[in-house]
Amino acid sequence: MLILSLATIATLAFLLGSGVWIAFSLISTAWIVLAFFSPFDPGPILASDFWGASYGWDLTALPMFIWMGEILFRSGLADNMFRGLSPWLNRLPGRLLHTNIIGSGMFAAVCGSSAATCATVGKMTLPELERRGYDSNMAIGTLASASTLGLLIPPSIMLIVYGVVTEQSISRLFMAGVGPGLMILALFMVYLITWSWFSGNPRGVTGQDESGMPLGQKLRQTLELVPILLLIGGIIVTIYGGLASPTEAAAIGVVLSILIARWNGSFNRTIFSESLFAAIRTSCMIAFIIAGASFLTSAM
Repeated sequence: MLILSLATIATLAFLLGSGVWIAFSLISTAWIVLAFFSPFDPGPILASDFWGASYGWDLTALPMFIWMGEILFRSGLADNMFRGLSPWLNRLPGRLLHTNIIGSGMFAAVCGSSAATCATVGKMTLPELERRGYDSNMAIGTLASASTLGLLIPPSIMLIVYGVVTEQSISRLFMAGVGPGLMILALFMVYLITWSWFSGNPRGVTGQDESGMPLGQKLRQTLELVPILLLIGGIIVTIYGGLASPTEAAAIGVVLSILIARWNGSFNRTIFSESLFAAIRTSCMIAFIIAGASFLTSAM
């Protein structure tokens, strides 16, 4: 049994290292194990596992949350976060570098994907931070670290996948992820403040300082955050208030994101179709990986 386990791990590692898609690597490894080391026919097991891993009701939340993130990304609503946060962060050591951290935390709370969080927040913050003279290594570092909050802060896609595979309550997983996610976000900010002081450049920038912006202008720019906060609040209240399951909350989030984008004047038929097809592609990829993992589990 030990030799079989080691051979299975070695085969999977070889396929992954060769650049084979993750789902195909899992399926191929499981097929080899069943074909050569088991009396069972791999075909029926593959069909059964693919259906069993793909039809679950809880998994319906996955494409909905992904679609919500795609709508926010393509409609430009995520850009509002930078404009709304920047006036209030200029007095902190590290200044606008904190927009990477807080912006990633906020966007993670509405899209659930670390990759989408990194791409979206980075697209709006990195060019602006570079223009203002911030240290590029620190700007990229804060973005790369803070974007991982998408793995933990609800509605995390990874928590949905984990809950489906292990048959755990997704609502309870979401509730368990809030506290640690916020704590890690705060620790990232504390580290950035500490680094800024001990590096001898407490502002972290050589460019202009906008901390003297009039209060009225700050408040006007803060209004840019209202749509995102409404979306986050709508999801959190419905899930944690027991008003809706994660799947139902995901559908509510999609509807709210469409309405907000429409109200903002940045939503059209092209954005609708592009975001929908992008969500379908990503969801199918993840579902394929889940099915492959289920097949490998059965083979072992």
